[in-house]
Parts: sequence; C-alpha cells; structure tokens
Amino acid sequence: MANKFRVLAINPGSTSTKIGLFENDKVIFKTSIEHTSSELKPFPEIKDQYDFRLKTVIKALDKENIDINSIDAFAGRGGSLEPCSGGTYIINDLMYKSASEMKIVKHPSALGIVIAKNLGDKYSKPSFCVNPPDVDEFITVARITGVPGVYRESRIHALNQKEIAIRYAKKVKKNYSDLNLIICHLGGGISIAAHRKGKMIDCNDIVNGDGPMTPNRCGFLPAKAVLKMCEKYTPLEIKGFISKNGGLIAHLGTNDIREVHKMIDKGNKNAKIILDAMIYQIIKQIGAMYACLKGNCSAIILTGGIANDKYVKDQIRSYCKNMAKIVSMPGEFELEALAAGTIRVLSGLEKPMIYTGVPVFKSL
Repeated sequence: MANKFRVLAINPGSTSTKIGLFENDKVIFKTSIEHTSSELKPFPEIKDQYDFRLKTVIKALDKENIDINSIDAFAGRGGSLEPCSGGTYIINDLMYKSASEMKIVKHPSALGIVIAKNLGDKYSKPSFCVNPPDVDEFITVARITGVPGVYRESRIHALNQKEIAIRYAKKVKKNYSDLNLIICHLGGGISIAAHRKGKMIDCNDIVNGDGPMTPNRCGFLPAKAVLKMCEKYTPLEIKGFISKNGGLIAHLGTNDIREVHKMIDKGNKNAKIILDAMIYQIIKQIGAMYACLKGNCSAIILTGGIANDKYVKDQIRSYCKNMAKIVSMPGEFELEALAAGTIRVLSGLEKPMIYTGVPVFKSL
C-alpha cells in the first residue's frame, strides 16, 4: 500500500466510548473512556448523549496532541439501520438520519455514525461505517419460523465477525470469499455464525434471545416456559433476562467467567454445572452451523473475551476437534475493523457501499 491514511475510529458503547487513531495498520493510539451512570443520567434518551460523546472524542484527541486536520477519514461504529449487506459504507444523509433518530434500535453505537459524519463534514473529510450491527446476509430458509409472518433476523457481532474472518483468511493466504468458517464471538453476548464464501448465511440472534445462554443473556427458552414467565414477570423483567440479566448472572450473580472459576475452585458444584451448560450450548450452536455448511468447514475460530479462557477452549475442542481446525483469536478488534475497512476503500482495494434504507430482506 503506497499511500498512508490516517483514520479515526469511534465506537460508543453502553458505558464507554472507545477511540482509536490508525495510520494504515499501525496504531497511533487507542483508548476506552468509561462513563459512570451519574454522567449518563442527565440524558433522557440515548440520542441526547451526542454532545457529551463528541466532547469525549475531542478531549481524547487533545490529550494525545492529535491535530484533527491530520486525519484523512472518520469511521463510526453504527447501528439503528435497516438490514443491509456487509461492507464499508459512505455515511450519507439517509444513514445519518436513521442513526440519529434511533427509531429502529436505541443503542449508543448508532452515535458513532453521527459523530463521524459531523466531524467529517466540519473538517471536509470523508466518513464511513463498516459492517454495522444491521448487516444481514442470511439465506432465505434460515429466516423461516413455524409461524407465518414471524421471521428470524440477523443480529450479530458483524464488525468483529467479519474482521476475524478477513484476518484469518490473510493468515492462511486465502481470500475471505474462498473460505467456509464458523466464527464464535464469545463475550457478554455470544454469536456463532456460519460464514460461507464471504457471507454470514446463518447465526443465532444475540438480541432476541436465540442461541446459547451467555454471561448476561438467557439465550433460547422453551416457548411454553416463556408463556408461564409472563404470569410471574413483567415484560420489562423478561426483556432484562434476554438482554442483560440472564445466563450466568441470573444463576450465579456474576457475568465474569473468572469469578465463576473461583466459585468452582471453592467447591461450588452448581457453578460448574451452570458453566458447563453454557459451554454445552455453545458447542450445540457450533454443530448447527457446521451442518449449515454441509460439513465443509475450513476452521472454527474462537474470538471475544471468553476465548482467553483455557477451560472453555478445551471443552469446545473436546467436542469439535473432528469437525475442523480450531483456531483461537481472543479479544475483539472493532476499532481495528473500522479503520481497516475504511483504509481498504481509501486505497482502492474495496468499493464503498451506498446505504439506501431499503431492507435487504422483506417479509416473504
């Protein structure tokens, strides 16, 4: 790559704002600024946090003595968009409007688009969004349920999933579009996806309660059991089990795997059963994705924070070692992915995508 490009990547999360400045594949600086509940409390809605989050970004740049004019492009995390294809998108007015209004999904990640475009416009630089959470590449049969009009949706760690796939392909000197992969993002949320020739054809839905239980999400629940839960819990409480208060935290009072291991070391037999159950459910989802690929899988890749846990990895290997090579790529690379996708477009290696607001999937 002859030219050097500087990209500022912005990833607003529920309680943090992650920022990274990259010059091609070199990290200039990275930081994660934590936000306390008292700091966020004054904002009635998430979209009202815009000025606060923007000031957070500017302060971080000032602290590092970064001249904003030296930045070639801005990349924002994204979200609250209509289902779209994977790729690197120019942030146009339509994408900006959807993200800023947050009518589809209310999450701080959408503010990444708003901040990136406003900074880009102010300093006359392009702004991009890379593989937003709304990427949907499901094959048609993966969408169908047993109730007409109810369809499965692609809700997944698309940014990290795609980046891991691209990195692995580069490592084995292949193109992502030539490989079949199962990628397991193991974190507070767990997404296990079948990647076929560069497309995520199926995955569990990490937003709507599908797939394995996780450190803080309940995962799949039997339908009749959910009906009974409606008699005991409020809709808000049930939503909490689905999104933040289920899984390990519901059973054991913690979403930290390290704390669970401490419980087990002290003789807590229930803690071991619950941890093993979560791992077992992960393994079942891997098996499902293996079937979706017709058993033609180049590698099973473990990523996310829990991919650092030896016990979890050993259990997965014990069940799945005969399926495909198992590769560990722990951590998450969302800032790196935002920068890498943007640089691929700036350097002409990839054509930019244009957001149209038309869902790639409509009701059948």
